[in-house]
Amino acid sequence: MSQDPYELLGVKRDATQKDIQSAFRKLAKKLHPDLNPGDRHAEERFKEISTAYEILSDEEKRGRFDRGEIDMTGAERAQRSYYRDYASASGADNPYHNSSGFADFGDVSDSFANFFSRRSGSGRMRSHGQDRRFSLEVDFLEAVNGSRTGVKLPGGPQLDVQIPPGTRDGQTLRLRGKGEPGIGGGPPGDALIEIRVSPHRFFTRDGDDIRLELPISLEEAVLGGKVRAPTPSGPVNLTLPPHSNTGKVLRLKGKGAAKRGGGHGDVYVTLKIVLPDNPDERLTLLVKEWATANPYDPRKNMET
Repeated sequence: MSQDPYELLGVKRDATQKDIQSAFRKLAKKLHPDLNPGDRHAEERFKEISTAYEILSDEEKRGRFDRGEIDMTGAERAQRSYYRDYASASGADNPYHNSSGFADFGDVSDSFANFFSRRSGSGRMRSHGQDRRFSLEVDFLEAVNGSRTGVKLPGGPQLDVQIPPGTRDGQTLRLRGKGEPGIGGGPPGDALIEIRVSPHRFFTRDGDDIRLELPISLEEAVLGGKVRAPTPSGPVNLTLPPHSNTGKVLRLKGKGAAKRGGGHGDVYVTLKIVLPDNPDERLTLLVKEWATANPYDPRKNMET
């Protein structure tokens, strides 16, 4: 589907309202589902030109589209907010979702408008309802581990939404039959919920893997041993090899996000040596003595 309503209707960007209405009527006469029974392609094209006409026939919406404030569906292009409805208007606010089917052609005083009014009223025209789009913000760990939440969609019912384990940022969940009602007894559309995963304070997502920077003490770095490391499914014991440097990466197999084909990704732990907050004179003297007896240059390979 083209994202430009001007292209869908075949009009120039400076077209008048009369040009837009004429182009829409011409295409609608050709693509109307009543005239193309069983032709899914024609039905989808009819929905597309109807969406385009809804944008361009409304001066305010047309202006907002031209300025880049909304997209082809009427959705805001700005940052999406929690549970916000980005679908085209429904009910009385949308001329293509009224109970009279295509009686919205009533402002066109010709036999074409009368034809659609009679056909819709007779109940012989059936059309699939339009989908509705929403945005839902989900906690990082809820997306990785999966969760279930109740969502009150704007202008709709309370829905029970299952967040599958391993859900990614930007992924769209489809709730079948929760969109706009069908026309003439046709099936309803779906609710499409785009997931926006909120950042975590120390986990980051890398495909199905999780990355983590783990602070360790000087003692742990030099001597090694067991340390507690967080993972999305809970803390685990991580074995540090002696003389572990900052930047060393350790792998916790199978502790990452769920994969679509089964199994889990891994957690990659990057070590970071952290000195005490308060200076310690004994540590300072010890390091000076050690450095005098054991000089070395950690940047010797960086000379150009």
